[in-house]
Amino acid sequence: MNRITTDICIIGAGSAGLSVAAGAVQMGAKVVLIEGHKMGGDCLNYGCVPSKALIASAKQAYAMEHGAPLGIAAAKAQVDYAAAKDHIADVIATIAPVDSVERFEGLGVQVIQDFARFISRTEVQAGDTIVTARRFVVATGSGPLVPPIPGLADVTYYTNETLFDLREKPNHLIIIGGGPIGMEMAQAHRRLGCDVTVIEGAQALGKDDPETAAIVLNRLRDEGVRLIEDAHASRVSSKDNLITVHTPKGDIAGSHLLIAVGRKVNVEKLDLDKAGVAHDTKGLKVGTNLRSVTNRRVYAAGDVAGGLHFTHVAGYHASVLIRSLVLGLPSRQRTDHIPWATYTDPELAQVGLTEAQAKKKFGTKLEVIRTDFHHNDRLIAERKANGLIKVMVVRGRPVGVSIAGPMAGELIAVWAMAIANRMKMSAIATTVLPYPTVNEVNKRAAGAYFSPRLFENPIVKRVVGLVQRFLP
Repeated sequence: MNRITTDICIIGAGSAGLSVAAGAVQMGAKVVLIEGHKMGGDCLNYGCVPSKALIASAKQAYAMEHGAPLGIAAAKAQVDYAAAKDHIADVIATIAPVDSVERFEGLGVQVIQDFARFISRTEVQAGDTIVTARRFVVATGSGPLVPPIPGLADVTYYTNETLFDLREKPNHLIIIGGGPIGMEMAQAHRRLGCDVTVIEGAQALGKDDPETAAIVLNRLRDEGVRLIEDAHASRVSSKDNLITVHTPKGDIAGSHLLIAVGRKVNVEKLDLDKAGVAHDTKGLKVGTNLRSVTNRRVYAAGDVAGGLHFTHVAGYHASVLIRSLVLGLPSRQRTDHIPWATYTDPELAQVGLTEAQAKKKFGTKLEVIRTDFHHNDRLIAERKANGLIKVMVVRGRPVGVSIAGPMAGELIAVWAMAIANRMKMSAIATTVLPYPTVNEVNKRAAGAYFSPRLFENPIVKRVVGLVQRFLP
């Protein structure tokens, strides 16, 4: 049995683990990184990267068939589904070296490619190696949640971990789950020529602002995605090469089935109890400093920290941990400034509080600024001027922003920065932007906050009248 002693032992080479490892080792800490599956984790191999690559293929197919408003004759897209999957594989291969064993060993990280489990409060074992560390970071991420639907185990179904290996284009893809993954894959497959039905037990995109979510859902319906809400899948059956999902609202039969109902954290193989680390189905129980409440040597980062399941949150957790683990400085996470985006077309993005959440928290102190995209010259030129931005403002500062429209995932960045740094609406309103750009949507929203204060205020009008009388 080999034995290693190190400063920091990281379990999991996804976004959080890789970021902690790279930062810590380059600042002088001794780091051991343990990964039992693929370097890069879910995001690179099964999540963000392959899904956005498939969405890019679908967007190209859609553009070929919808050029008439721009004076371009429509052409029927000849979709090669297998070639689209080759495109995905190439994108992953292009990015993979950044997350590779070779790169991290080159940085000075000792990488062990095996599954890790705790054997005591101060040790983990991976294969024939035991690692003793001053601090441990659990960054094992999450995987697809497969619900106990009767009959599901008897049919072939896909999750995000297997969908991108499928090379046969589905004739009719049934998706159970109307969250971001489900809706992104629904639109992408519809644009690639598949019939698509989404079954959602509650409301599709239910964690987002319902008004902005409706813009996206209406677009998907217009494109031919069949959306059945408030319908739980009661059972699944198979006959004559068709899979049937039985619901209270009727039976839906299709050629392929995708399960996209949520995520479960990857902690079952860790033997956390042997390390005295409290945990539940949401992950490790940690404080705002991401430190285990029952074993001070253990920290969590990313999905297993029990919060939002986003790659950028994992990266943010890494920055919090590097400050405390490497530099010994107090560091805590916050969540009010965390944005997220759903990469449908149009996109859907959120940061901070939704309108409903802000009303509940601030009551009459809240102002809601609403601006549509219809006046954005850049989007008018591209025939894409359909969208909505809502800014929740309290005492001159944004506390939440909801956006549905083209490039919403890019537009939300300004507001994430504003909320993170407690900037006022005036900082957005006074920013000079190049013309014409989509980001003028943000400036227009900030301007809409000040317009009634300047143009509808009788006091301002009287002051201006006096100034005009006395100006030379």
